[in-house]
Amino acid sequence: MGRMLELDRVNARHPAARAGARAALAGLSLRLQPGEQVAVIGPSGAGKTSLLQVLACALPPSGGHLKLDGVDPWQLPSRGLQRLRGQLFLAPQVPPLPPRQRVVTSVLAGRLPAMSLFASLVSLFHPSDLPAAFEALQHFDLGDKLFERVDRLSGGERQRVGLARALLAPASCWLMDEPLSALDPARARQAMATLQRVARERGITMVASLHQVDVALACFGRILGLREGALEFDLPAAEVSPERLARLYAQHEHELRGEAPRPSEAPPASLAEPVALSCR
Repeated sequence: MGRMLELDRVNARHPAARAGARAALAGLSLRLQPGEQVAVIGPSGAGKTSLLQVLACALPPSGGHLKLDGVDPWQLPSRGLQRLRGQLFLAPQVPPLPPRQRVVTSVLAGRLPAMSLFASLVSLFHPSDLPAAFEALQHFDLGDKLFERVDRLSGGERQRVGLARALLAPASCWLMDEPLSALDPARARQAMATLQRVARERGITMVASLHQVDVALACFGRILGLREGALEFDLPAAEVSPERLARLYAQHEHELRGEAPRPSEAPPASLAEPVALSCR
């Protein structure tokens, strides 16, 4: 069964952010029902990654309240918080896959939150369930890569390995950060269809931040539009008009068109927003 996720006027700030820097999230409130599937869109720096990290209990709110199934996770004892995190699958845009590791081991790592320390150590040398790993990879046309090393895969293949890991995770909530960024359009639609079908079958709550606005509108019934850490709109996909999108992506029109920024538009490296990754 999926998780109910509630944010009440949540503010969030990265620990490494400069003093006086704009908050990553500012007064954000929303509610997601168990098993709901939601897409998050918005320009770079809008707070999409921060929202997923807050929902994954990887970034604590600096104000407001987060509740999962009515419980504030940051009021739990450390062991309870750790168990809860094991039921929340956070997929970063670049999967944390050790380059010399075999694909089978990387995929089966999705089960680590439900395994003992001894079993997890054994699995590094003797993968415990080859059929399950193969089946998860087959969903993304990667069955033939089962015993390949990760560093021999393309960027798109590595991203699909990270998504296959989600299928084996003991999670009631999937939080996907740009899960299609390295995939061509056909692969992207196929991968999203697989994730949504499995999430529906298992009742998993799914939140995906997407750069591809067309995929978000075509595949998700509910769209969250974020800009500068605030919720600009929370609407059914059918009500997200071109005018709303133009306002959401103002000064970032190239992202709405799916284009790379021109050199003059690219932010300086020193101003890049710090990102905290949660690898489990």
